Amino acid sequence: MASAPRTCCFTSATYSYLSRARTLFSTVQEFHPDWDLVLVSVDELPEGLLFEPRSDENFRIVRYSELGIENFGDWAFAHDVVELCTAVKGPALCRFLDAGYERVIYLDPDTALFRPMQEVENLLARHPVVLTPHLLEPQHGVSIEDNEISALKHGVFNLGFLAVSNSAEGNRAARWWRDRLLSYCFDEIASGIFVDQKWWDLAPAFFPDTAILRHKGYNAACWNLFERPLSIDGRGDIRVGGDLLTFFHFTKVTTVGGPALVQHAGHSPAVLELMKWYLSELERNAVPGIPENWWYFSTFADGRPISREDRRAARVTRR
Repeated sequence: MASAPRTCCFTSATYSYLSRARTLFSTVQEFHPDWDLVLVSVDELPEGLLFEPRSDENFRIVRYSELGIENFGDWAFAHDVVELCTAVKGPALCRFLDAGYERVIYLDPDTALFRPMQEVENLLARHPVVLTPHLLEPQHGVSIEDNEISALKHGVFNLGFLAVSNSAEGNRAARWWRDRLLSYCFDEIASGIFVDQKWWDLAPAFFPDTAILRHKGYNAACWNLFERPLSIDGRGDIRVGGDLLTFFHFTKVTTVGGPALVQHAGHSPAVLELMKWYLSELERNAVPGIPENWWYFSTFADGRPISREDRRAARVTRR
């Protein structure tokens, strides 16, 4: 009898990001066919539209209603789409740990895997949590403001990736984070919070055995290509700053992230090839019938858009 998967890898998204989630899972499946892959959906499909993963896809969908969040509708109303997609990460993480997985790994839907995550598996055998920092080197000149001060505002660690072991300390960290996200997962930089991310700045103090993974191939993205130049060697291996690329974070690559990626990469043919590949994968994995920027919770029942002011007023009421 085959053993149950020891690792759960999940992402959270609306259905407008389904092509990204499918691209992510296809790459994870290639290198980790034994992992259990889960899309946590914070959405409803447009009326009349059905979706089932293809026969070559092995991910499943867990709906927001399965996360045990009390009064979900009222709670969700206080969040915009990014805030909600990130707020459910804590409850989902705890759900999967409670299900008995030995390791739970979160990846943003707009990431893609290019080699096995062996370093993460090794670290989780000895540490409760693994994080990746936005930056690996001190900055100079204008880069101090562009990068270091930005990291101080938005968070030292990029929560497009998080890995937690099913240990006593891993569970303690997961539940701490879940509780914060249930109450404070908002984009309010002036108040000292930025969705799910800045909380982990406290990890070295609260959970001192947290592993900080400084491998340049993890969480490479437009914001750190200046310190992780991307290249393709003679064998076809993709490298960033000399390390093999493990996963790339294609943040907003079809909007502001695309020009930012080109700007930071200069005229690197490797970056352009990577973007070309990713955009073709998004096209291959698109689901016809889902409108661009679709999100079921973006409007009132009568179709009127829910404004940021409406959501902020709901936060005051909840607090």
